[in-house]
Order: sequence, then C-alpha cells, then structure tokens
Amino acid sequence: MVPLIEAVNVSKRFAGGLGRESTLALAGLSLAIHAEKPSIIAVVGESGSGKTTLARLLLGLAEPSGGEIRYRGNDLKRLDRDGRRAFRHDVQAVFQDPYGVYNPFYRVDHVLKTPLRRFRLAGSRAEARQVISEALRAVGLQPEEVLGRFPHQLSGGQRQRSWWHARCCWNRS
Repeated sequence: MVPLIEAVNVSKRFAGGLGRESTLALAGLSLAIHAEKPSIIAVVGESGSGKTTLARLLLGLAEPSGGEIRYRGNDLKRLDRDGRRAFRHDVQAVFQDPYGVYNPFYRVDHVLKTPLRRFRLAGSRAEARQVISEALRAVGLQPEEVLGRFPHQLSGGQRQRSWWHARCCWNRS
C-alpha cells in the first residue's frame, strides 16, 4: 500500500546570513500517512524544534535539503500539473488559528466557494451553494448563520468548523 503522503529521510537546513552558520531544522525524519487507513498524527515539540518546517515540507510549500516528500509514491518536486492539482485536492492544511484562514475583506462564502471552483466540485452556483449548505449542516452549522457574513462575525468555533469540516466533507466526494 503506497502512502498518500510520506517524508523519506527528510532534512531541512536554512542558510545563515551575514557570516552566521546555517541552521539544521530537521534531520533524517521519516513518516507516512496512508489514505486507506486514516489516522491522526500529532507533531509535538518545543519552540524551534521543526514542527512548522515539517508542515511546510509536507504541504509542498518548501523543499527539503535532503530526502524526499512523496505524494502517492511520487516525489513532489517531479509532479506534473495534473499531479500537483491532485496533491492540492488531497493534502490540505487545517490551521489551528481560524483567523489565519480567512481574509477579513471577504465574506465567508468566498473561502468556501474557492475550492469548489478550483477543483470543479460543483457544476453551477446553485449546486455550489447546495454543497456548501450540506457540508455546513454536516458539522452542526446553520448555513443562514454563516453564509453572507464576514469572518469577524463568526465565533472561533464556527470559523474552524466552516473551514475544516466543510473541506473534509468535500474531499470525501
């Protein structure tokens, strides 16, 4: 069984500036996350231990200095356009800080519609609204209490659930 995403002997070194030595953020880390056997993996450690660096590597936002990040067995660096699109659909971040997810100038609807449009998960605006409404209800939110509002008008729990659980519901399709 090929993992959905895996880090194979990954290391990350950040260059030092102005005569400073480089910083080793990760060294020889390996882990695998399987799509067929979903699990929750907690990455814990003190400040500066490489947690954010690991997350950035797994999301393809940074490249490792050594080793490989693989998506369905393929090195992220070598994915073609379609492979990159599939990766973005299957591997997404769940941000701890719900304020960091939303742009305060856009209504919540904008964030919820973007993945539907980008991944072509709805054929029309009406279908998109139906998918969003169903996803919100699935996580205990009432669409009329969330849609049309700005992020600051929602509670922290509403922001997290509207983003995270709705995305999870869409990924099951």
